[in-house]
Amino acid sequence: MTTQQISEDAELAGQPATYWTGVAYEALIAYTRAQQAEKGYTQPQFWLLRNLSVNDISPDGEGMTVHELRQAMTSYIRPEDDLAAEAEVLLERGWLTRDAEDRLWLTTEGEQARVDLARNAPTIRAALHEGINDADYVTTVKVLQRLIRNAGGTVA
Repeated sequence: MTTQQISEDAELAGQPATYWTGVAYEALIAYTRAQQAEKGYTQPQFWLLRNLSVNDISPDGEGMTVHELRQAMTSYIRPEDDLAAEAEVLLERGWLTRDAEDRLWLTTEGEQARVDLARNAPTIRAALHEGINDADYVTTVKVLQRLIRNAGGTVA
C-alpha cells in the first residue's frame, strides 16, 4: 500500500457514515426508479402489486385500502410517493380493482404484470453491483448492519 493510499483510507475512515449512506440511498433509489420508468412503471406501483399479491408480500392475498398499504410500506415508502395516485394508474390498467369498501385487489392481469416487472430486478441489480464482488458486498452489508445495531436500530 502506498503512503497516498494509506492517507486516503485514513481520511475515508474519518468520514461520517450518515453522509455516505444518505448519498448511496439517494443515488440507488434514483437509478432504480429511472430504470423502472424506462419500462413504463414506478417503484410505488410495483410495491402496490407486491403488497397485494399472495405470491409475494401479502400473507393472504386479501384486498387492502390505500391507508393500509401505506402502513404496510412504512419502512420503505418515500414522502413524495402518492399511493392513491399510483393506485389509480393501476386501476386504469386493469391491474387492480376496488371494492365497495375501498379495498384494492390484485387482478389476474395485475399478478402477471407483477411477475413481468419483477424480471427487471436482476438487470438493475447487475448494473448496480458491477465491479463489486459478492464478498465485498457481504462485508459492506455486515458493516451497515453493525452500524444500525450500534445506533440502537434493529436489523431484520
